[in-house]
Amino acid sequence: MLYLMRHGKTEWNQKHKLQGRTDIPLCEEGRIMAENAGKEYGDVHFDLCYCSPLIRAQETAQLMLQGRDVPVITDDRLTEMGFGVYEGIENCFLIPDCPVNVLFQAPEQYTVPVEGGESFEELFARTGSFLQEIIYPQLEQNKDILIMGHGAMNASIICQVKHLPLQEFWTFKLGNCKLIRV
Repeated sequence: MLYLMRHGKTEWNQKHKLQGRTDIPLCEEGRIMAENAGKEYGDVHFDLCYCSPLIRAQETAQLMLQGRDVPVITDDRLTEMGFGVYEGIENCFLIPDCPVNVLFQAPEQYTVPVEGGESFEELFARTGSFLQEIIYPQLEQNKDILIMGHGAMNASIICQVKHLPLQEFWTFKLGNCKLIRV
């Protein structure tokens, strides 16, 4: 079985800042969320956890899986989608002409990434190779796998596993420290 979880809250989440690949640690609320997720999902079996290399995901995995014998393996392909020059911008939805808003409001129209950002094609290529090379072979062996990641990165995995069109990219938007079975 394949499970996905989004990292706990960070200070940037609280301030409504775009994080992307910026490596922001969990805030105290995020650490508590991760510990509580460990209790809430303590009965869910995981053979292993694949994790983004970003600290917010790694901290969440460590706190959530504390006391369990579940290996946590980082993979660069699980890094969050890059939002380029807009990483760190606060309340982008309040800026009417902010080009990164298209990514969230009409993903199928986000055909050219913002400066320094990542395209959906690039995101799907790296997460798709991860699914093909790592996840699918282990699912065939009946492994229970947790992927600890990020909003856009997790959405790309859900779209690929469920064969959803880009228009439905945000259909399964995960809250912080919420587990979904794919």
